[in-house]
Formats: sequence, C-alpha cells, structure tokens
Amino acid sequence: MQTPSQRLIAAAQSAPDATDAEGRVLSLRRLTALDKLRLFKAAGPVLAHNQPWLGLAILAASVTAIDDIPVPPPSTEAHIEALVARLGDHGLSAIATALKPADTVSDAGAHAKN
Repeated sequence: MQTPSQRLIAAAQSAPDATDAEGRVLSLRRLTALDKLRLFKAAGPVLAHNQPWLGLAILAASVTAIDDIPVPPPSTEAHIEALVARLGDHGLSAIATALKPADTVSDAGAHAKN
C-alpha cells in the first residue's frame, strides 16, 4: 500500500503513452531530479552544457518501453545517441508532445470567456 505522498509522486512521474507516426507505442515517464543528474553524468561535462543535445537526450531518456519492450535508462553518451537514433524524428516529436506540460491555471484563466 502506498502512502499519500508516494501516490502523488508516482502520479507526477507518470506520463501517457505516445504513439509516433511510425505506429510505435512509446511508454514514457517524467524524469526525476536524480534521473536528470545521472543523465548529466552520462553526457559528460561538455554535452551537459549543450542545451539542444541535452533536450533530445532528456526526451529519449523518458522512454521506458517501445512496443512493450523495455528500454533501460541510458548510462553513457553512446547509449543516449543510440536511443535518439532509434527513436528518430517521429519518436522524439511524439514524446515531446506527450510530455508537454498542461496549461497552467493562469493560462487557463486567460482563455476563459467571462
């Protein structure tokens, strides 16, 4: 049985599945601070400062399975690049769309018709 805090954390980390233009089902999760720290370590000091590279790496690291086949978290620069290559533009685009934050309350209020 999970505590209320554990349920909240699990819900915050969960993400919807995404289906890319190639029809692959990508199971996703939101990265925790520790996941990101490990990704920075895998990227190395130079690439950890390269925002475009790191953005794609974070999207790729969010994948836990492709068509129900588990994908381990990347632990080296080569592993990150191989996963990005495997996902391709279609996969990365689907992940970015699925992980896009929902409208915030202030944004929702701006669009309300009163």
